[in-house]
Amino acid sequence: MAGQALVTGARRGIGKAIALALADAAFDVAVADVDAGADLQLVADAVKSKGRKAVAIRADISDLSAHTGVLDAAEAALGPLTTLVNNAGVSVLSRGDLLDVTPESFDRCMSVNARGTFFLTQAFSRRAASVNSPGHRSVITITSANATAVSIARGEYCMSKSAASMMSKLFAARLSNEGIGVYEIQPGFIETDMTAPSKAKYDALIENGLTVVKRFGSPQEVARVAVTLASGLLPYTVGQPIFVDGGLLTVRY
Repeated sequence: MAGQALVTGARRGIGKAIALALADAAFDVAVADVDAGADLQLVADAVKSKGRKAVAIRADISDLSAHTGVLDAAEAALGPLTTLVNNAGVSVLSRGDLLDVTPESFDRCMSVNARGTFFLTQAFSRRAASVNSPGHRSVITITSANATAVSIARGEYCMSKSAASMMSKLFAARLSNEGIGVYEIQPGFIETDMTAPSKAKYDALIENGLTVVKRFGSPQEVARVAVTLASGLLPYTVGQPIFVDGGLLTVRY
């Protein structure tokens, strides 16, 4: 058995793809989402259909008081967790001028993408550091190309993902001596429900050279990288962002 993973934001898109790919790689998987309805249960059922243990858990990671309960529920179903995939995240309430960003939208992005992610990672890390596991232990955080690239119509989102990127480096340095690998994946344009409203706009820009690979990426392409990291196949990689962006951030001239 490869390990026991908790994947947040697992109801759809990248999180769902990662959960299923981990199951294919012999991980048992707790799938967590703020919306713990039928869609999340379907992901858990799909994991079970692959012969792995699974549980669906409601998790609002912005509620720090709920983190212990989420981890307890995952471990009650699967056993001691070896892997945390921080995928849960929110975008801006509305795109627009940076001069019009509201405190509500700013706080929402920070509360989930940065603050909630930080403290869930902290809670997981305390547990993982206290358990001897024969398998690879890891924290994998899905940030965004906007942790690096400026998008002034989504400034608060960029700032929150930049904070999560720094978080990954900090925990990588702190947990190295504990034998826990900490990694960051920065996806570019990935075809999900979150990117659907702006897909037509970016399709045209991609066709005109915005990315090296002239198409959107798929959630499965991000998931493949996550499984590689969770499986301990990049042991000399420490906190560096891994770009899954089709060359979006490749400097060209």
